[in-house]
Amino acid sequence: MPESSTSPSPISSSVPAKRACDACHRRKIKCIVESSILCKNCAAAGLRCTYNAVPQKKGPKGSRAKVISELRETQQRQPRRDSHGYVGPSSPPPYERTAGLLSLDVVSACVDFFFFHIYPTQPTLHRQRVHEAVLALDQSDEAYCSIGALCAYVLIHSNMPLPGATRRGSGHPHNAVTSLGTEILEEVSRIRKSLNYMETPNLWTVMTSFFLFGCYFSLDQHNMAWFHLREATTLAITMGMDREETYTGGNLRDVTRRRRLFWLLFITERTYALQRHRPVTLHASIQFPTVDEDPQEVVELTGFCHLISLFKPFDHTFISLWNKTPQGCTSTWMAHLQTKLTKALPIYLHSTETQAVHLHTSQQWLRTVVWQLSISQGFLSSTAVENAMSFKYPIEIARDMMAATRQFSQQAMEIHGVDLVEKIFDIACALTDVMAILPMYPEDLELRPREYLSQLVSLLSRLRGGQQRFLPLLLSKINDTIPNLASSINFSISSMSSGTRPDDQHADSRSSSSSHSATSSSFSSPPASTPRAAYSDMAAGTRENSLDAFLPSEVRFGENSTAPAQISKQLFEYDSNNLVFPRPSEFS
Repeated sequence: MPESSTSPSPISSSVPAKRACDACHRRKIKCIVESSILCKNCAAAGLRCTYNAVPQKKGPKGSRAKVISELRETQQRQPRRDSHGYVGPSSPPPYERTAGLLSLDVVSACVDFFFFHIYPTQPTLHRQRVHEAVLALDQSDEAYCSIGALCAYVLIHSNMPLPGATRRGSGHPHNAVTSLGTEILEEVSRIRKSLNYMETPNLWTVMTSFFLFGCYFSLDQHNMAWFHLREATTLAITMGMDREETYTGGNLRDVTRRRRLFWLLFITERTYALQRHRPVTLHASIQFPTVDEDPQEVVELTGFCHLISLFKPFDHTFISLWNKTPQGCTSTWMAHLQTKLTKALPIYLHSTETQAVHLHTSQQWLRTVVWQLSISQGFLSSTAVENAMSFKYPIEIARDMMAATRQFSQQAMEIHGVDLVEKIFDIACALTDVMAILPMYPEDLELRPREYLSQLVSLLSRLRGGQQRFLPLLLSKINDTIPNLASSINFSISSMSSGTRPDDQHADSRSSSSSHSATSSSFSSPPASTPRAAYSDMAAGTRENSLDAFLPSEVRFGENSTAPAQISKQLFEYDSNNLVFPRPSEFS
């Protein structure tokens, strides 16, 4: 509304006002009117000149500098009025919380979802410590940022279904979840700038940076993601988490969580280094966690320990080669690494479903990474004795990938967010390129590349994050590389029963349908497979999308490949307490 009674009446220039303006009165100084709008003192101090305050009795003078600061802070919190007296939009103070954004309903739902679905693969927080942080939300900005980052991570990365009371608008559920998560992410990033967390970091400090990394990764903001991942590893080193002697003594639950956090960062840093050609800072310098290190632990840690074993062989030498830093290596070394990956998991893996999904997908993805590096070094051959050193190896990887993923629920796969979808995309891209260079490879009962590619495309079309971001890229690649297959694959997608979109299929995290996420069962392992290629950056337009980019000029493809590996008969076992999934036999 227009401001009528509060504006000063015009007064001649440079004469004392009959009544001091609010700011001059507060500062206890003489008010000299310099124009019809501002007095001289307000103009010099950059303050708004108003006459709203009720006159008070005179008192002792205080610090004028302090008074100016208080005035500026107060005025920043108030809506601004233009020269006509109309209220304009005002930006909130940089470190002020948004009322009602991080409600207890959202916090409770996110914490429950984290421990039920995500904790088995990221066992770094203790529920009691989280409870203590939640109780301190109103008093501690650090607790607010830590819990806020956890909630944003759960909402954005894993797309947790919102509690009914917190649903916003009538848009698509996935958009509502991401929107709320992004709001919380922006709030945490803004408020955290006021904290001196870098000087005295703790476990929560590192976890907050890790959660922020996961959020930005899922939002495809990779400069921000890389910054926060690097921040997390730097803070971990600052705390001495890379030195074994720092784990002696102290509270058992805190010591065990710090050790697990180091290895989680170790895995994450290597994954991102292979995805985005980044350097690594952490090395395998401390002991592994043990499954019985915490007697009060309620989640099976075997899967997490196996995941560490999968990534441990990817040392500085491999990362340097992957990043095209001159290093010496041999085909024997590459073949040995493939063998270690193939045998990294036991035939029957006792783990939660989410752990098994992460393990098998990572295993196949890493096999593809090693295969890609082998081809860039000129180590592959159409007559290689070992399948892993042949050009057709991605066909076997795709077979093993589909043998594993068909055993798992869609929800267990989507818990891992875009990271898992991107790995599947990489496997499909590698298979596409191999099919292009071996177009006449016969379909038989053991290796059926066209069928595997169709299944991978179908899987991407169903997974959250795959439909919009990665499926169009893959279909475009198939159309460019093997156009004779593009029409049949597109037809198979369109002819699938429409059903519900994956974004609409999420049930409440505590429902019985999702019980396997946190319950340990025996899962069978398809042969080690782990792809990660140079294809994931295709989405960002920064990575070559053809196998030719990896080939030295002297490499020539032969017409024949090594004989396909034999697969033994797959057996299923089932009882009410354990789920046992089939595992193809080791390659002969």
